[in-house]
Amino acid sequence: MRPLPPHMEPKLMAAADLFARDGLDATKMEDVAAATAIPKATLYYYFTGKEEILSFLFQKVLGVVQAAVTQAAAGPGTAAARLRRVITAHLQVFADYPTASRALQFDLGRAARLPDIATSVEASFIGPVSQLIREGGRDGSLRVIPHPRMVAAALLGAVTTTGMHATGMEPPASVADMADTLSQLVLEGLVTNGGT
Repeated sequence: MRPLPPHMEPKLMAAADLFARDGLDATKMEDVAAATAIPKATLYYYFTGKEEILSFLFQKVLGVVQAAVTQAAAGPGTAAARLRRVITAHLQVFADYPTASRALQFDLGRAARLPDIATSVEASFIGPVSQLIREGGRDGSLRVIPHPRMVAAALLGAVTTTGMHATGMEPPASVADMADTLSQLVLEGLVTNGGT
């Protein structure tokens, strides 16, 4: 992919609607050109095809996730308090970029096989959350977890599914409600003190 002029980037976000609605396979470059108001020849000048456009959108959303998660994880407080802020920050990205986030999840299996995307997912969420889980074990705010990366991946799935579901509701759930519900589940669980 060639470097894009700044004016093209916001226009390309319109392609996320197509990918979220129809998926990559059913979307044609003509559709992308019509949705973005970027001539097809110009799209082919900058991208080899629609897969590269989808990858560009993934990278943009994951860059926003990484900035939000990094800031939330680096703030003050216990690891548990920071994990709650990370969940809220990631859910806020879903609220801010609903169609691009849904496009990412719609073709997540394909995205996970792209090396650049896998690296970005690691940097944007799994790595920082794994570190928080280890820190929580040390500061006593979280249980000691033998496999923090596995738990971080499970949390990514929980946040992603919650974000996709709740932002697609009519009316959409608020970020605060989503974050409170998911944080309570993650940090307190479902079992009561008397449960087994």
